[in-house]
Amino acid sequence: MVWVGPAIIVVFIAAYALVFAEEKLHLSKSKPVMVAAGLIWILVAIALQAEGRGAQVTSEVRIVLLQFAELFLFLLSAMSFVNTLVERDVFEMLRYRLMAMHLSARGVYWILGAIAFVLSPIADNLTTALVVGTVALSAFAQNKKAVAGTLVSVVVAANAGGAFSPFGDITTLMVWQKGVVEFGEFFRLFLPALVSWLIPAAFIALTIPAVRTEQRVQKVQVRTGGYVIAVLFLATIAGTVLLDHFLNLPPFLGMMMGLGLLNVYSYFLHRAEARIFANGEVNSTLSPQSSENGRQKRPFSIFHILENVEWDTLLFFYGIMLCVGGIGAIGYLATISRYVYSGFGATPANVSMGILSAIVDNIPLTFAVLTMNPDMSLGQWLLLTLTVGIGGSLLSVGSAAGVALMGIGRGSYNFTSHIKWAWAILLGFIAGVATHMLLNSASFAR
Repeated sequence: MVWVGPAIIVVFIAAYALVFAEEKLHLSKSKPVMVAAGLIWILVAIALQAEGRGAQVTSEVRIVLLQFAELFLFLLSAMSFVNTLVERDVFEMLRYRLMAMHLSARGVYWILGAIAFVLSPIADNLTTALVVGTVALSAFAQNKKAVAGTLVSVVVAANAGGAFSPFGDITTLMVWQKGVVEFGEFFRLFLPALVSWLIPAAFIALTIPAVRTEQRVQKVQVRTGGYVIAVLFLATIAGTVLLDHFLNLPPFLGMMMGLGLLNVYSYFLHRAEARIFANGEVNSTLSPQSSENGRQKRPFSIFHILENVEWDTLLFFYGIMLCVGGIGAIGYLATISRYVYSGFGATPANVSMGILSAIVDNIPLTFAVLTMNPDMSLGQWLLLTLTVGIGGSLLSVGSAAGVALMGIGRGSYNFTSHIKWAWAILLGFIAGVATHMLLNSASFAR
């Protein structure tokens, strides 16, 4: 049935157009892609039925669903840990400690960029950008120029930092779970990622005043159990890596086991806090009268944490992966793979994917390439990981980190203020790719 293929592409493009218009329409990005996923697989089923392969559609859907399920469970655990650390004021303590140092504006600028680069490999680029971006807004107050420049640097640093760790970005996580790059191999991208951030950061720093920041901030205390949960999170990451390396167990299993341990710890934490609240005891880390960040303190509950998980993001991943899987099921991705990767070569194709990720979300791009599964060396898979990670920094709408900061930085950071530095970010992109190809040249060999 010739019309099915074009119809699937039209449905996908229409859904993605609505995703792009999310800011104007206020329509959650997950909604159109979830509907599109259903429509696309209905069309795939019609095409396979016409070819006498109707029974095949079930197995095709389940293959994609299994990939999503592994990603979903991993992210559910990681998001729960990060949200718990936010609720326990661990990141708020970071902000307080930084502001208490009374550094110059340029000093704060460099420290925030460095924190974003170092934190992103652990806490993912979106969470990192929100945490560090909030600190920047507090640090620079009414200095819109300093805020805009710092937030651009934070976006680039968060995306670059996320590119050299399986935990730093959804794309690196997908590449790791697919098994085409081992956990330790990602760290070959550390220096290329660092270069891709430092070059634009150095140019932006010239516009940040060297005057001292004078911001008074209220003292913050980490709530009970915050440090324990931070250690538990790091132990979960370490355990996940070890289980994958020595026992070949999929990463989601280690992360979900860690989430189970967090649930067990939350039982004792909730009982301790509920008892204190019931007795009306006043404690600076537990008091219900405390309301930093505009939220009322209450006894810890893991279910309250799960309520705050980015369900829109998780459902968006479901829709995108099912959509791309449907396009692959009708053979379009195999055709594109032969045309792009065989016709132009792996290096131009992977660099092009990175540039394209500034416009099209890097998640469907990466999943599409993984579904195509072109025959590439380790160096080329790392090149893809690097380019789609840092390429999204070229535009503010090119990454989740940029979109999130446009939301909290209204009036100071927007599409225009970011694109002014696109030339510097592009220089960093080129330098990062060149650094990877120079330092890791051996990995490009078969």
